[in-house]
Amino acid sequence: MPTVSLWWKPGCATNTRQIGLLREAGCEVVVHDLLTEAWTADALSAFFGARPVREWFNPAAPAVKAGTVVPTDFSAEAALARLVAEPLLIRRPLIEVNGERCCGFDAVWLVQRGIRLLDGTVPQGCSHAHSGDVAECKPPRNPAAYCAPPSGASFP
Repeated sequence: MPTVSLWWKPGCATNTRQIGLLREAGCEVVVHDLLTEAWTADALSAFFGARPVREWFNPAAPAVKAGTVVPTDFSAEAALARLVAEPLLIRRPLIEVNGERCCGFDAVWLVQRGIRLLDGTVPQGCSHAHSGDVAECKPPRNPAAYCAPPSGASFP
């Protein structure tokens, strides 16, 4: 199995479950702190592929939930500047497998890179959504379509 680099928010229960699923699938997982990484706009943009700018933002981030940050109001350049300055706003996890990068925990994208998760349940979004006071972070219908395809390949 490949080595997976994963950038997470330390203590995030959903990210912890995602890391566990990757390890159960036989991957070596190298975990990085999303909040303390020295991000640049170029380094961060490599994870977003063709995703719309609004999907670069973590919908569970306090500023997004409060409405003080409105992802649809940002150009790509302005969004990258804001995300570099405030990494808590970045949709997570960020994942790298064999030099290919993606934003969010996408089972389809992982399978296309030879990683088959053993558990059929793929944790997404905020684990605190059950409390009723935090909106659940729903992934796009086909998040793999927004990640850069491997060389010479395309998505259906």
